[in-house]
Amino acid sequence: MAPKTKAAADGSGLVEMAWDPITRIVGSLGIHTKIDFKQKKVAECYSTSSVFRGYSVFMRGKDPRDAHFITSRICGICGDNHATCSVYAQNMAYGVKPPHLAEWIINLGESAEYMFDHNIFQENLVGVDYCEKMVRETNPGVLELAERTAAPHAGEHGFKTIADIMRSLNPIEGEFYREALQVSRYTREMFCLMEGRHVHPSTLYPGGVGTIASVQLFTDYMSRLMRYCEFMKRVVPLHDDLFDFFYEALPGYEEVGRRRVLLGCWGALNDPEYCDFTYANMTDWGRKMFVTPGVVVDGKLVTNDLTEINLGIRILLGSSYYDDWQGQEQFVTHDPLGNPVDPRHPWNQHTIPAPQKRNFDDKYSWVMSPRWFDGKDHLALDTGGGPLARLWSTALSGLVHTDYVQATGHSVVITLPRTMTKPETRFEWKIPKWSNALERNRARTYFQAYAAAIALHCAEKGLAEVRAGRTQTWEKFDVPDEGLGVGFTEAVRGVLSHHMVIRDGKIANYHPYPPTPWNASTRDTFGTPGPYEDAVQNTPIFEENTPENFKGIDIMRAVRSFDPCLPCGVHMYVGPGKTVKQMHVPTGLSGLGG
Repeated sequence: MAPKTKAAADGSGLVEMAWDPITRIVGSLGIHTKIDFKQKKVAECYSTSSVFRGYSVFMRGKDPRDAHFITSRICGICGDNHATCSVYAQNMAYGVKPPHLAEWIINLGESAEYMFDHNIFQENLVGVDYCEKMVRETNPGVLELAERTAAPHAGEHGFKTIADIMRSLNPIEGEFYREALQVSRYTREMFCLMEGRHVHPSTLYPGGVGTIASVQLFTDYMSRLMRYCEFMKRVVPLHDDLFDFFYEALPGYEEVGRRRVLLGCWGALNDPEYCDFTYANMTDWGRKMFVTPGVVVDGKLVTNDLTEINLGIRILLGSSYYDDWQGQEQFVTHDPLGNPVDPRHPWNQHTIPAPQKRNFDDKYSWVMSPRWFDGKDHLALDTGGGPLARLWSTALSGLVHTDYVQATGHSVVITLPRTMTKPETRFEWKIPKWSNALERNRARTYFQAYAAAIALHCAEKGLAEVRAGRTQTWEKFDVPDEGLGVGFTEAVRGVLSHHMVIRDGKIANYHPYPPTPWNASTRDTFGTPGPYEDAVQNTPIFEENTPENFKGIDIMRAVRSFDPCLPCGVHMYVGPGKTVKQMHVPTGLSGLGG
């Protein structure tokens, strides 16, 4: 459990400030803080969500074949990730193995989604936090230094100084900001080529896809992919220059958004030569994914076994607006291998909403507290925004080896081939010292290049299938009267699992767990804060503004580095600020509270 920071014992106060909503996408994530301006750090943080969706409630009784169409509507941003994960769970429950070509097509669709979504978030959403206008408003001294600092990789990206990079990220008018918008257009086209419609796929089904595969299809995809590879050869060095500068300009900035290394990755992009979607073989085919699953604790790989990962998931209610389901029916007592399944596992979850007034001393959010049980502790894993956990897990496992990607055990080497104006380029993402805001953002950039490299591999494999005449893209199946399925993949922002129980040919229980519940979770039953809360608590304040004009940029950077997706609209509520007085605690009695 992370310690809860208290105000200084000399009677100084804390100032309450709230950003609600805090993100630039959809609008229900609130970050509520108590800030110690004398110590220049965040003392307390609470993450809230004002929205109850209830998908797990109304999925009951539905035809299982509709699951992916319904659950893709969970999100208007990464709906295809949900559809894909649901299809994986259905494949397991129905006992169907799609043709190889279908899986290569799905991989190409998902890779395009990573390229599209990470690009638009990195450059057009979180990038604004590092743009010239924002830095001018919050850290004018840093901007002055940026004007005098030459960009080390100017030859690769074309911007002479760090300030030039910052100006290029200014909303609407910035050169790089506008270019990224164009990139988001053709990467979305790449997705639509493979799965028909973005963001709710129209040609994705259990058993495969309805896409008509042809040489022309892959050619159209590849022409756009090579444009993207050319783009990434500028993006990676640009962001390296920008993020490295913040470490140099603001000593101690590594503490912004930093938390203990507790990373979860559920793996993504199956290799059809090994994946048969059976639970019995899940450990083996999971390790053949092109993004390797894994739980990383304090920098060490705890497991990359999907079966172990599945069995370790626990759903704690903590400070969320739900009643406990203890004493309710347990749908699954043992998995297909005979391993016992915990009552708090998603297969056994009952969703019992209990709306009430928000109380930060008790219940304060609609987000539950997923945890991963390692046999001793309920770990508050985060996704590192998605890419940090994915690259860290893949690097440590050292299992991915293609012509374009090599996982070394301590890094990931990415090779992008020669493009229109740039030669073959090699990037190496190395495991960083910290899990913090800047490294989450940096990993997002490198993973864009990683997704492009894996797409090159999958496109070559898919094209080989077409040229060999193996053009089948769907395998028929029957829905069983009784069935069990789990799908694992990576949504853009991190871990995604869909857990389904079938009875009498209908869905008896269905629980999707995307990255948001993991990252935005509340304090759990044991009092452990969720990742957003933990990352913001104790974050130092580097902003140069006074409390009266405080914008909270360091707090925003900490939260947005996770690529939060509860949310949208950048509204901020500060008002005059409310000072919270705390009683003086006599020496020796601090452990008793204040």
